[in-house]
Amino acid sequence: MNVYVILKQTFDTEEKIVVRDGEVDEEGVKFTINPYDEYAVEEALRLKEQLGGSVTVVSAGPPRAAEALRTALAMGADEAVLLSDERIRTDEYGIARLLAAYFRSRTYDLILGGNFSVDNGAGQVAVRLAKLLDLPHVGSVTRLSVSGNRATAERDAEGDTETVEVPLPALFTAQQGLNDPRYPSLPGIMKAKKKPFQQLGLDELGLSEADIAAKTERISLSLPPERKAGRILQGSPQEQACELVHLLKTEAKAIP
Repeated sequence: MNVYVILKQTFDTEEKIVVRDGEVDEEGVKFTINPYDEYAVEEALRLKEQLGGSVTVVSAGPPRAAEALRTALAMGADEAVLLSDERIRTDEYGIARLLAAYFRSRTYDLILGGNFSVDNGAGQVAVRLAKLLDLPHVGSVTRLSVSGNRATAERDAEGDTETVEVPLPALFTAQQGLNDPRYPSLPGIMKAKKKPFQQLGLDELGLSEADIAAKTERISLSLPPERKAGRILQGSPQEQACELVHLLKTEAKAIP
């Protein structure tokens, strides 16, 4: 079984976000595999252990994303592919087209990814990729099983659980609770250095800058305002209620 995992390198969730001149400052920041993509890597490895085959991890991003791919190799993935080019400056639309161009020349049974990334939180790439490849898509998966040429998935549906059966090949995105990702072992880290690692640019994918031109534009980026200190209202309960309504209207603008 050929299983592919699309993953993204994101800020470590413990990092403090600093914005300078409308951009997130990356100096000295620790990057990791996007946590939801890590669930996808682990699930791919479990399917490989159960059914045989291979696991290939793919990322579209800057050169530093190679570190996240090597971590996935150390976890047990067999091959890694980095889609990287200095001309790639795009959004989720363009990233999906990059990945689609790569997958159109590959044979696969499953593609796994995270439900969304913890930086942008858009959750668009996997859905767009499934559409471009004409694949069944199941999102927010908390359980996955494969039998023959069909897969059964349980997905989180805003507090409820849906069970979906789809033919393969198909694309699934992982939700928290699907599994507990393993840590790379020392032997795994050593083996990762010898595993195939390929880097492809726009020319190798047969794409131009116009093909992946962004469909969205970020106008500005800023941190939310600092929270003001709380206030204790004085007086009788009736006086406090009147003062609260006054503040909600005049300061918080929460009620008309």
